[in-house]
Amino acid sequence: IRVDGGASQNNLLMQLQADFLQTRVLRPTTIEATALGAAFLAGLSIGFWDSKEELRSMWQLERDFLPTRNYDVTHERQSWAKAVARSLNWANP
Repeated sequence: IRVDGGASQNNLLMQLQADFLQTRVLRPTTIEATALGAAFLAGLSIGFWDSKEELRSMWQLERDFLPTRNYDVTHERQSWAKAVARSLNWANP
């Protein structure tokens, strides 16, 4: 999975994603992909770049998170659902 955005800066979160999903999580050197994507589209539209392949070649890996633990995903999802249910309406007077 390729990630981007502010949350992808959090190493713990990215490692948890890799562990829970049992897959590699790839974080690029440029994590603010929204602005970069807009610039790429603009550049493509005016011919600054010739192809999407040229843009793909610019993607660079900053860090690769590999699964380190096996989680019982069913149990983890049940625990998450329980935590969410307990937090609902906690701030109501």
